[in-house]
Amino acid sequence: MKPLDSPVVLSNRMLDIMGRNLCILAVALLAPIGCADLPREILDEVNKPVPKEFLLGPEDVVEVTVWRNQDLSRTTIVRPDGMISLPLIGDVQASGFTSGQVADRIAKRLTEFKENPSVSVSVKEVNSYFIYVMGEVIKPGKYPLKSYATVLQGVSLAGGFTPFASRNSMVVLRTIRNGKGEDHHIRIPAGFNNLVNAKGPIGNFTLTSGDTIVVP
Repeated sequence: MKPLDSPVVLSNRMLDIMGRNLCILAVALLAPIGCADLPREILDEVNKPVPKEFLLGPEDVVEVTVWRNQDLSRTTIVRPDGMISLPLIGDVQASGFTSGQVADRIAKRLTEFKENPSVSVSVKEVNSYFIYVMGEVIKPGKYPLKSYATVLQGVSLAGGFTPFASRNSMVVLRTIRNGKGEDHHIRIPAGFNNLVNAKGPIGNFTLTSGDTIVVP
């Protein structure tokens, strides 16, 4: 008759099985996230092309020139609501449009008062493009930018990571507008290794104004 295994042997076997199962679970949890696992709106955000022309935003300073009409020409600031105020025609939406598009909108409004108005809009100061960097970086804070920046460039502006940074747990918080015109927040995973190696579903994408880089 075959002797039964001792309690010690059974215990070791159980521990061995549990250890293998835990290893399998750990590998599954640490496996790279596939594109199919991310919401479509996140993939759309990080893959959308960078605008070829600068889009105006709040606090930008623009110079509006109406040819042969100095009274209608002026330098003005884009308000927080995205509007600029001009004589005769009042408020004109500027935020989200290029300077050329705003000039066309102004000219169209002025046709009620002036025949074939010629209007130009030039950007004097760029103040609307900024990002925030917070958490385990050397210099957290708000960073106004004069040109488009990527996630890694944003971290570099903040002096880089501290020794305690969980760089592979980094995320970018972004506010987007849905199809109903309502704002909501999304969290974009931006692990350092994935950004550098370009092996994950999300690369070193370009930041939009108001983005917040969070480094745990």
